Amino acid sequence: MDIDIVSEDGNPMLHRTDVRFEVTHEDATPSRLSVRDSLAAKLNKDAEEVVVRKLDTKFGMRTTVGHAKVYETPGHAKNVEQDHMLDRNKISSDGADSDAGAEAEGA
Repeated sequence: MDIDIVSEDGNPMLHRTDVRFEVTHEDATPSRLSVRDSLAAKLNKDAEEVVVRKLDTKFGMRTTVGHAKVYETPGHAKNVEQDHMLDRNKISSDGADSDAGAEAEGA
């Protein structure tokens, strides 16, 4: 599986970067978790900071186009993302206020 970053758009208000990417694969469409882990490794981020929102493979093609949101900390991801997206990406929603809440108190 080979991942190419198509575009990265910063979103400082939500402490994240929106990433569009292409995955070239030999077999079936890779799982969301394997794409998340590979994308996190490519971007030098922790897997809990990456939320894969969409994967789209055209029938018969070996290329998947996707969209992910890469957060500065896992706490920011837990505060912003919807619960079902956290579940799909296997990110626990426990302690959602731990990182971002402490940062807000210091400001």
